[in-house]
Amino acid sequence: MDALPIGSRRLWLKHSGMGIGAIALQWMLASQGSQGAPPIVKAKPHNDLKPRTPHFEPKAKAMISLFQHGGPSHMDLTDPKPELSKYNGTDYTGDIHFSFVNQASKKLLGSPFSFQPRGECGMELSELLPHTSEIVDDICLIRSMHTGANGHEVSIRYFHGGIPGILGRPTLGSWLTYALGSESQDLPAYMVLSDPGGHPVDGVTNWSNGFMPAMFQGSVLRPKEPRIFNLQPPPHLAGEVQRQNLDLLQELNRLHLESHAGESDLESRIASYELAAKMQIAASDALDISKETEATLKLYGIDEPATREYGTRCLLARRLVERGVRFVQLFHANQPWDNHDNLKAGLTSICKKTDKPVAGLIQDLKQRGLLDSTLVHWGGEIGRLPVTQEHGSPEKAGRDHNGQGFSIWMAGGGIQGGKVYGATDEFGHKAVENIVTPNDFQATVMHLFGLKWEDVTYPYNNQMQIITAKRPAKVVSDILRT
Repeated sequence: MDALPIGSRRLWLKHSGMGIGAIALQWMLASQGSQGAPPIVKAKPHNDLKPRTPHFEPKAKAMISLFQHGGPSHMDLTDPKPELSKYNGTDYTGDIHFSFVNQASKKLLGSPFSFQPRGECGMELSELLPHTSEIVDDICLIRSMHTGANGHEVSIRYFHGGIPGILGRPTLGSWLTYALGSESQDLPAYMVLSDPGGHPVDGVTNWSNGFMPAMFQGSVLRPKEPRIFNLQPPPHLAGEVQRQNLDLLQELNRLHLESHAGESDLESRIASYELAAKMQIAASDALDISKETEATLKLYGIDEPATREYGTRCLLARRLVERGVRFVQLFHANQPWDNHDNLKAGLTSICKKTDKPVAGLIQDLKQRGLLDSTLVHWGGEIGRLPVTQEHGSPEKAGRDHNGQGFSIWMAGGGIQGGKVYGATDEFGHKAVENIVTPNDFQATVMHLFGLKWEDVTYPYNNQMQIITAKRPAKVVSDILRT
């Protein structure tokens, strides 16, 4: 039995009708002995998702990252600049780096959108964000993000993997699930909710496990039904027949593993089959929003065409963390915030799609008592320049890339609400006060999960790797709830 070739077993699985879909093949539970909750060991890697005890008492137990690919324009959304409007059309006197030199201009471009103080805290937000304006007392707005690079991919990889531009590193979700394991034994620990329009810029790199085992990679849910292929077996193979087939396959793989000890891909494959069986019930329940109340569906904008798709994914994110999933990411197709031209129309469109669902998610988490333990992140990889990117007429004008200063926000999971942290200069070009880098962001997230980020290590290339790649990093303690 142990001599049966791997290819033959795969062929047998395929023709037996027991396919379990890519979702189960990406997240694997290598051990069912989850009650021990072993502590994190600094120098010893592990290849399982048993729940692990953090270094100290955590504030956050789960995270939802609402990544906004393309670079939302902070001076039009989150960072009002009266001086920019005052000097609209005049030349910017400072140094500036353009990505699109052939369309470059040093003419300052004042925002066409108005800002008003919102909430009890008085945080100023754009008219394009009326629903986010309702949750400002729950969010911390960081206006001083800095990557130092204007490109998309270089900054995306900095945010996700710890080093600007470098491929092959685990992403934040991988590090968190490696460090803490899973609270759910029936669902993947790290899940990605993709856009019907396709993958974001930089594709699967956004949720890569890098040099870690495959079980720490993000598991992608399809953007439309069925969100998981082959989740249910054909009727004639259900029940006891399925159980017998899985038991046989498990035994074949176990025997093979005994002669190939330490083969992480095989260990992952073996565990995936049992997870798949559990997911037939757990995933079907988690992805079924039909039992949600009408009020909840409206809160996310699922009753409206413009917000239905993104609202559905935001609601699914809540349902997943509610069931013990550690890390959930939402991405857009391509990069809809990359407004090089038609700034006014482009920003209006993407804000209409996302603003209500995002605010609904925060409100829903809060009213269910989940916000205190769920960290929510909103933001892109860069911002935009304060000058015009010309396209022949003012109506077609846009903004070029800017990694020198931009905004993100965080909520829940130990974050102070109603707070503005950091600042850009008078025109919104560069971060000048309380500068925060992606490495600082990573260190802060790890801290909120009760982790000393320097002590969560994985061996690779004869070195102990950490999430920040040993680059300078700090926990941004001023934004934490005491």
